[in-house]
Amino acid sequence: MTQPQALPLRLGIDWGGTKMEVIALDAASGRELFRKRVATPRDDYPGCISVVRDLVAAAESAIGTTGTLGLGIPGSLSPATGLVKNANSTWMNGKPLDRDLEQALARPVRIQNDANCLAVSEATDGAGAGAHLVHAIIIGTGCGSGIAIDGRAHRGANGIGGEWGNIPLPWMREDEFPGPDCWTGHRGTIDRLCSGSGFQWDYTQASGETLTGREIVALARAGNAQAAASLARYISRLGRAMAMAANLIDPDVFVLGGGMSNVDELYERLPAAMAPFIFSDRYEVPIRKAAHGDSSGVRGAAWLWND
Repeated sequence: MTQPQALPLRLGIDWGGTKMEVIALDAASGRELFRKRVATPRDDYPGCISVVRDLVAAAESAIGTTGTLGLGIPGSLSPATGLVKNANSTWMNGKPLDRDLEQALARPVRIQNDANCLAVSEATDGAGAGAHLVHAIIIGTGCGSGIAIDGRAHRGANGIGGEWGNIPLPWMREDEFPGPDCWTGHRGTIDRLCSGSGFQWDYTQASGETLTGREIVALARAGNAQAAASLARYISRLGRAMAMAANLIDPDVFVLGGGMSNVDELYERLPAAMAPFIFSDRYEVPIRKAAHGDSSGVRGAAWLWND
């Protein structure tokens, strides 16, 4: 019997705090061939390694060939120690993740921060396709960012390229200072104030009510003054944070991902929120929604081998 011809296969894994997902892409066309998502075994590092192994096996069994593997994680590998650092999935910190996975899977593995994977995905065949420098921003439960230069992740000399969320909110107003505590150990960070969680926190502080981000946006659109004020404060804060990034790296395009990226008002109002803080006589850079939605990070992990 003639064996089927092997496809050039790119496998990506998104290791998130609540879910782990595998995707298989045709390396030539980017066509999705397989995808599977399962719950993350929280606080169980060996269990997570087993899940990665099982997801890879499921993808390769379904397609009938093996592929390269890239992994997006909510942290980074330290160039100094080779161990995971800065992960909000704290049970992976201090672990030799690349070595453990290479032993479990008998192949080399490329690992990047999940926001860098978002940037790579959108720079490859998404909202930033063809751009020289893409700054991708995740505005979900947390808020972080990644940078892709000519389609490749900018990791940085110490593995902290794009760690924008850890920076305190710039141009903080007197009534904002010093800001709420952040899991990073600092106060008033971009991660804490520009995330979807930060948006909900602001509304709760003002109203005493605890609502989802979607509910607050719906109230703002219906004319609720407190919800509209919270949305305005959120856009102001995100605009200031993005203006700082514009002054520092001057990207060709900003790409937004995560749950708050679905709020259409951001794309209408962020340019005006950024403008007073940008050190230029003119600033015209597009702000776009991630083309691949919540699949963009896992696609970017697969594309870590696209060179």
